[in-house]
Amino acid sequence: MENSSGISREDEQMELPPGFRFHPTDEELITHYLCQKVVNSSFNAIAIGEADLNKVEPWDLPRKAKMGEKEWYFFCVRDRKYPTGMRTNRATEAGYWKATGKDR
Repeated sequence: MENSSGISREDEQMELPPGFRFHPTDEELITHYLCQKVVNSSFNAIAIGEADLNKVEPWDLPRKAKMGEKEWYFFCVRDRKYPTGMRTNRATEAGYWKATGKDR
């Protein structure tokens, strides 16, 4: 459950100013969050959750999001369809994630 600032109760309680939005640029996501996570696997971002997108169904993602209603950010290790291949595994228990663009 989230409080009025949009932070899950199981996380640290933090008072954010009214109107606070987490809307980082791609560069900010990489330099301030992803690089920190790569260097320190226990790094915990206030606004970025962790989810194994290879196993989580789309309807379960809102519960894993730390903040936001329309955009969510997650750390996830990329799973390969084949051990020696480059294709991403998009299968879940109930179906699969549909690719709508090029893999990056």
